Amino acid sequence: MSIFDNLRISGSALTAQRLRMDVISNNIANAETTRGADGEPYQRKQVVFTPIQAPARTASQGRAGVVNPREQGVQVSAITPDNAAPRMVYDPGHPDADADGYVSYPDIDIITEMTDMISASRAYEANVTAINASKSMAIKALDIGRA
Repeated sequence: MSIFDNLRISGSALTAQRLRMDVISNNIANAETTRGADGEPYQRKQVVFTPIQAPARTASQGRAGVVNPREQGVQVSAITPDNAAPRMVYDPGHPDADADGYVSYPDIDIITEMTDMISASRAYEANVTAINASKSMAIKALDIGRA
């Protein structure tokens, strides 16, 4: 595995975690949105990651069972809506209240969203650290070559 393979794998994780943080930020921003473009309350969204894997190789294609690092990493396979029922709050003065005075709010728990944001941030930081370690090792290898 070369340094570029390490950078490519960590780079795919950085891209995926950044999108995850964007989706979480959108969930937090819309936690009180009672009416979207479709007239319904906002639905929480979740990011689904899948590994990037090379297709299986045959013995004639090289070492059997060896995965090409250029085809490793992580990718976002989908951004799915959470199908949880809306939170009903009694507020008869609200413009979106139904006939009984209840307003449908998205079922978004800010604490859960902030926990997910911290998790995504830590994963992002870990991949930045991996990239910096790979760069440092490459620089050290070049320094050894100069001596």
